[in-house]
Amino acid sequence: TLGTQTDYRDGEAQTDPYSPEYIVHSGSVPEILTLATLTWGRGLPAGKAEMEIIDRIREKRAWEAALPPMDSPSNIAKRLKMMEAMERKEWAYREEEIDKLQKVQLEVFKKLLQRREENQNELDAMRLHNQWQNRQKAKEEKIRKIQRDCALMLRKLIAKSKNLMGKLERRDIIKEYNDFSSQTYAPLSRIGFFPDNNSEYYAVKNFYLNTFAGLCELEKSVPDSVSQLKIKTPKPKCPITKAGYIKKSGRLDAVLAQVHQALLEKKNKAKEPKKPPPVFEKVETPVPKPPTLILEKPSIEEEEIDLAVICLQKLLRGRALQNMMFEGKEKRLDLIRELRTTHALQEDGQLLLKAEKQMTLSLQRQQDSQMCQLSSLERDLATVEGRTLANMLDFLSKELVRLQEERKIHALVMLAERQRRMREAEESGRRQLEESRREEEDETFRQAREGDCWDCRQTIDTYLEDIILSSMERTAEEQAREEVQKRALEINDIAYEMESRRTRLQSEEIVAELVYNFLIPEAEKSSMRERVRQSQRKHLYAAHRIIHGGTE
Repeated sequence: TLGTQTDYRDGEAQTDPYSPEYIVHSGSVPEILTLATLTWGRGLPAGKAEMEIIDRIREKRAWEAALPPMDSPSNIAKRLKMMEAMERKEWAYREEEIDKLQKVQLEVFKKLLQRREENQNELDAMRLHNQWQNRQKAKEEKIRKIQRDCALMLRKLIAKSKNLMGKLERRDIIKEYNDFSSQTYAPLSRIGFFPDNNSEYYAVKNFYLNTFAGLCELEKSVPDSVSQLKIKTPKPKCPITKAGYIKKSGRLDAVLAQVHQALLEKKNKAKEPKKPPPVFEKVETPVPKPPTLILEKPSIEEEEIDLAVICLQKLLRGRALQNMMFEGKEKRLDLIRELRTTHALQEDGQLLLKAEKQMTLSLQRQQDSQMCQLSSLERDLATVEGRTLANMLDFLSKELVRLQEERKIHALVMLAERQRRMREAEESGRRQLEESRREEEDETFRQAREGDCWDCRQTIDTYLEDIILSSMERTAEEQAREEVQKRALEINDIAYEMESRRTRLQSEEIVAELVYNFLIPEAEKSSMRERVRQSQRKHLYAAHRIIHGGTE
């Protein structure tokens, strides 16, 4: 707390060296004053450039001292030549400095351009990565949609293949109750069942939680120890003040008690009897501890003397350093002045460089903001384009499915039309055969009813006429069948030719006629059957109830 002595000088611990005031005697120009423009952080500590400037100032002073006096024309001419040579040398040095500054500027511009190219490359890579990610997402979404549509179409085809003929199946109650995925256990919403409508039925309704009387009864049943807590404050082990703080003496007593307890525990551990070592265990002797160093406490007078000596050393070293700085500054006063002038010129150039750098950075920031705007615009355009392409592909896929279904329906219509024509031809032939058989049976019955013997000749005639007529009818039937088969072949050829020449509009008209003539009547028939079944169900239910009631 009083002072310290270190192995380092005070100048090494200072951040900004101290510059004392000075007085220059008349007629003397110290060289140290030439470095007056140099300060800590701006030229000091001196580097290679500062040393070159100092050498040039020394050369210039030596050159000025070597100039001939202006007392004769020859000396004047010699002096002018030397001054011209010195001026050319100064201009060459200035050109070298300008070249160096231009090189530094070029390096700065190169670094800025390189940084801009790196930023542009990073931006292009990021934009390309975003485009690739968007295309990958669109591709995966399209694949998932195609797979989903494929699974849907396969399920539809499997369902259609189970009932190709369109036969109505009776309801199998045992199968429905055995299958947990049937409509009995999991009905569909499109059929009209909404499981969330009666969700309040499954809510837990408790009398003690939903009514005021229940809450009061529940509160009465709870013991008082739950609602009224009793907390006892612990008694302090140490004495405390009125404000609630522990006294210093109490804290010391607590620390001493802890130390005493630790010592007692250590002593008890030491008193515990040690276990006898086993026979085959080697007992290692502990290493002897070195003797403890004991420092003699110096007297107060010696400490005061040491402190006084240390303070005197500090004062002497600081004063010696100040004298050295003052002497060096006096020696280089001219050099300090010239460096001040050069640094003033360099400050203007540095200001110009800073202004150019700030302008370049502002232009770069503006270009970066424009590139960010362009990238966001391109990202939005890519999103809109992807959405439009997705909608277009979805529409085309749906149109393709619709055309395939239309072709399937058209093929089914052609098959149904051909089957209908064949059935009509067979039905017409069967009807003619039945009519001929009916007429033959009627004639035989009529002849049996008449049954007169005197009409034997007439009977023979009628018998012959019947045979002739039957042979004629048989021949006519065979000819009719041949004619019907020829007509059927001609009609089939005409139908195939019309099918090849038919346009899309005609196909749609045929499909519409089929839907109107077959599907709609079939749907009406099924709905009528369902209504009749519903109307008959109540009568059947009543009959079953009467029968089973009587049997019971």
